[in-house]
Amino acid sequence: MVYAPRPLPSRSLPVPASVSPALKKAIAQSLQGAMEAIKNIPPLEDKPAWQTLIAAYDQASQVLWQKLRQQFPVTLTKKSIAGVNVYRVTPPIISPENSQRIWVHLHGGGYALAGGELGTGEAVLAAHYGQVGVISIDYRQPPNYPFPAALEDALVMWQELVKTHDVNRLALFGTSAGGGLLLALVCQLRQLNLPLPAAIAPLSPWVDLTKTGDTHFTNEYVDRTAISYDGLIEGLARLYAGELPLTHPLISPIYNDLAGLPPTLLISGTRDLLLSDTARLQRKLRQNKVPVDLQLFEGLSHAEYLYEFDTPESAEVFRELSQFFNRHLQK
Repeated sequence: MVYAPRPLPSRSLPVPASVSPALKKAIAQSLQGAMEAIKNIPPLEDKPAWQTLIAAYDQASQVLWQKLRQQFPVTLTKKSIAGVNVYRVTPPIISPENSQRIWVHLHGGGYALAGGELGTGEAVLAAHYGQVGVISIDYRQPPNYPFPAALEDALVMWQELVKTHDVNRLALFGTSAGGGLLLALVCQLRQLNLPLPAAIAPLSPWVDLTKTGDTHFTNEYVDRTAISYDGLIEGLARLYAGELPLTHPLISPIYNDLAGLPPTLLISGTRDLLLSDTARLQRKLRQNKVPVDLQLFEGLSHAEYLYEFDTPESAEVFRELSQFFNRHLQK
């Protein structure tokens, strides 16, 4: 049965009084230009136009990237592991308990944005707050490399890493598309009977590339980073999936078998457009008896802790991540 949508009265949304002053300032910023930009996307078959759009988004991120690099001084070293480009992220201090540990990072950006060094921002924050070495995978991206290229890169790199490292000291984490790719990787590792990490953290994960979750509607235009599925996000989803359906279980891992996964940390915010992805994932993990921690943050939009890294909320996200991995990884 199809039910009629519920009409809502027009309203204005106040800045929440219950968040930090720094986050209040961010939330109060106008979204008018961004709301127009996300609708202006090229046809899927026009690869040059998509490459131009992706380059423009990445160029716009450079100022924020430079600010983050100045504020969080870590060493970035580009390497190739089994033919896959990665960045080794090393903070000035590695804590004693992390001397043998590695956190493996899969970046977000809708699978197509934020390649290269731009994709290491989350890894920089994690290395800083966790005092741990991080390997960030610079996987191949659309439009030239749709699914399964990113998953293939992650799988090859993981197989190479576990040849020389104890999996009980390895963790996987990533935000948004990085969280979805992480879960697809772990599902494939389990299906291939390959070693799993000791713990995983898909943060604000994009685990359903269709417009299905409730908060795609309730948080549309409330979320100030993802804003709306219609336009850019849907385009990125279809660009990544290529000729395959968006519900393919390794493209949208919410439709995969999630039994037997490692202990999992989920983080999202009350204004996150993809909060429903996190909620649905948490329920499915619990139904499959996977140990799962859920941390929700007041007022945060999708992955906002990565962009507003001067806020107390951002620092707390990465401290929660560090505490979770400390509980589950061997020293």
